[in-house]
Amino acid sequence: MFCVPGESYLPILDALHDSPIWLLSCRHEAAAANMAEAYGKLTGRPGICLVTRGPGATHASVGVHIASQDSTPMLLLVGQVPREFRGREAFQELDYRRSFDAIAKHAGEAESAAGLPELVAEAYATALRDRPGPVVLALPEDVLFEEADVADAEPLEVPHVEPGDLGPLRELLAGAERPLVIVGEGGWSADAHRDVRRFAEVWELPVAASFRCQDYVDNRSPSYAGHLTLGMDARLAARVQEADVVLAIGSRLGDISTKGYTLLEPPRPRQTLAFVHPDAAELRRVFEPALPIRSDLSLFAAATAGLEPPADRPWREWTAVARADYLANLEHRPSHGDPDLGEVFAFLRRRLPPDAIVTCGAGNFTVWVHRFYEFAEFPTQLAPRAGAMGYGLPAALTAKALEPDRLVVCVAGDGDLMMSAAELATAVQYDLAVIVLVVDNGMYGTIRMHQERLYPGRVSGTDLVNPDFAALAASFDWHGENVERTEDVEPAFERAVASGRPAVVALRVDPEAIHPRFTISELRGSA
Repeated sequence: MFCVPGESYLPILDALHDSPIWLLSCRHEAAAANMAEAYGKLTGRPGICLVTRGPGATHASVGVHIASQDSTPMLLLVGQVPREFRGREAFQELDYRRSFDAIAKHAGEAESAAGLPELVAEAYATALRDRPGPVVLALPEDVLFEEADVADAEPLEVPHVEPGDLGPLRELLAGAERPLVIVGEGGWSADAHRDVRRFAEVWELPVAASFRCQDYVDNRSPSYAGHLTLGMDARLAARVQEADVVLAIGSRLGDISTKGYTLLEPPRPRQTLAFVHPDAAELRRVFEPALPIRSDLSLFAAATAGLEPPADRPWREWTAVARADYLANLEHRPSHGDPDLGEVFAFLRRRLPPDAIVTCGAGNFTVWVHRFYEFAEFPTQLAPRAGAMGYGLPAALTAKALEPDRLVVCVAGDGDLMMSAAELATAVQYDLAVIVLVVDNGMYGTIRMHQERLYPGRVSGTDLVNPDFAALAASFDWHGENVERTEDVEPAFERAVASGRPAVVALRVDPEAIHPRFTISELRGSA
């Protein structure tokens, strides 16, 4: 469990003193919530975050929003004012049902100690049922001090949805000339990762990953065709438009993965759409698929083993070209200035083991990760599909807590890292030896990019004054280095690994190098 302690839930903290549950105490509620969300991504079970009432809950709301948009199971447990104080705007009082209703699957409140087993069990089930997501429970302080003689809830069994007859899907795919599989969103598993790869390779189908779901299929597979992300490769975008059959497994085909719903246009896309999702409410929420399939994603992926491919597969060349285009997109032109971020991520692609976990928050720096790094196993990517800054470091700490023997690398922007820099202390407190690569360009890069495109040369609000990141790291007893040349990145990274401590390697990049495809000067010129 992850928390920032608060006086509104002291009985829970006391109970955890004698519990085998590991409680990680953070420095900010946003980080605690992000750590719980990352736990949900890594395990498929609800990550649990404890915060105090009012400010604690509102700080943690960013993690709830990420869990909602990323379809991640999560529980946010919030201390609340005593029952008799409710409705009087007591100190730090908040109506949690009204406040979280729009971003949580459910928001509820305990009324008695006797009702807690049932309430918590139902919250846990709700977080996992159908489309996974966050549940918020308010726990009035006086309820937590109550005693009640009640039985524990029964062990949880979430019903699983079987895919049923996949004969219509086989017929649809067998009749295609330019099929495309798109994977993504919540409810994935290592089994689904394996089974979808097998299915795609047996059928020789191209597979694309939706936004920040690159680890859902092995990027080294001959079927992998690329990532439907911000600034995606134009050839991959064209491939989505040119496909005659699209099989979306879990992916809700959001605005980023479809370039603002232009690659597939709702409600009835030109492509014949087969859509697999565990939640019936999602199957026709945006698109009207020709073939809706309600199923748990892992069960669907396993069931594809029974789909015999046709002997004649006219899309073989289509798949081969898609793969060749992806490999070509891995190549990079020399970046403006030094260090060259394309070279940095080509090095990481070679250096990191297949089970390394890579995390990031949000910002233009992530474009280099998405384009030049390859993910081999699941789960190895922790990134907020909700686009929240400050996520990468807390997520990395969760990964290291769960997987202490695996290499965990957080890639952060300078503005991104400073939103959760207090958690440098958390890493030391719990001996979580993560490695943080900081892209330090002295600006909020994504916003500057859009400024320069729309208002060239008129900079407003996007400059940053940063600390010496190596010195900041050292002040927390981290290993820290600043790097200014490409050739120094590899030895600095190896020293960070060898240190056995949490480590920061700050890459002081030229502000002109704002994106893999253009510089600020080029943006101004095109504007």
